[in-house]
Amino acid sequence: MRLFIALAFIFLLTGCMVGPYYVKPIVPVPTSFRYDDKGVQETANTAWWKQFQDPVLDGFINEALANNKNVKIAAANIEQAAGVLTQVRSPLFPQLNYGGSAARQRGSELNANPIPSYVSNPQNAFQVFAGATWEIDLWGRIRRLSESAQANLLSTEEARRGVILSLVASVANTYIQLRGLDEQLMIAKYNMVSYGKAVKLFELQFKYGQVSRMNVEQARTRFETAAATIPQFESQIVQTENALSILLGRNPGPIVRGKSLRDLALPAIPSGLPSQLLERRPDVVQAEQNLIAANAQIGAAKALYFPTISLTGSYGQASEDISNLFKGSARQWGYSGSITGPIFTAGAISGQVQQAEAAR
Repeated sequence: MRLFIALAFIFLLTGCMVGPYYVKPIVPVPTSFRYDDKGVQETANTAWWKQFQDPVLDGFINEALANNKNVKIAAANIEQAAGVLTQVRSPLFPQLNYGGSAARQRGSELNANPIPSYVSNPQNAFQVFAGATWEIDLWGRIRRLSESAQANLLSTEEARRGVILSLVASVANTYIQLRGLDEQLMIAKYNMVSYGKAVKLFELQFKYGQVSRMNVEQARTRFETAAATIPQFESQIVQTENALSILLGRNPGPIVRGKSLRDLALPAIPSGLPSQLLERRPDVVQAEQNLIAANAQIGAAKALYFPTISLTGSYGQASEDISNLFKGSARQWGYSGSITGPIFTAGAISGQVQQAEAAR
């Protein structure tokens, strides 16, 4: 009964955590918005790139989401943060372990205290055991660390969302730039052909004395200027194709074209955006989760001022003869509790608290 009361008292105390609790900062926003935000909310939650109505662009974005290296890195960061959370949270539960040993030892018979005749020499020692340790999180240090790790996990998830949003925008923007360069190249080639015809016309007119040499040279200058822009556009197209290939997770290479720039549908843009939409931005949510993590680190640092309480227990078998190892007489067990706390640390703990507060 006393043991039950003591354990209940310990569990009640584990509900206490030192350090500040996180309070979301208050940001004043208007009580109403003069625009109807229903359409804005629907637009923000849709695959907006599909409004261009270009299946090729849709395929590129799906490919980028599947193969882009930055997205894979962001996903791996989430797995890493989840692993850290599991690791940090594990001390909240008892840690079980096991072990075994086997030894054979012979003592010297020439020393001042000879081994009695009834003691076998050499001696055998066999042992198997199972143990458990548990740190009582009386001051909430482990829970604060878990809170921080949980916030870091959510932060990495928001970072992945930000990477995805940036990737989709970059793919769409680069593709539209590519289609624009295609149009410019086509116009440049058309101008070069037109100016080439003008040069021939002016040369015929000059031949029969209808225009001066200056008119011919001016026409030839326009032709050469138009011809010089073609390699520039072709180089920009190759560079843009390579950039888009990297976004898609491919090696640099040619890009298949879809609809022309003139045939792309124009997305509907809402007239106004409520300020509450800013709270849904991944970078803003990520920043808040980083603040939560930093706030929890303060509690974890302050908990170091208080003593650490640990419980340890073991149960096993020990015998000189392995055939008797699992008999009742070979049984052994033990349990203990320990408490350790700081007296003088030369500023080690206060430095950690100061660091955590400054980071928050």
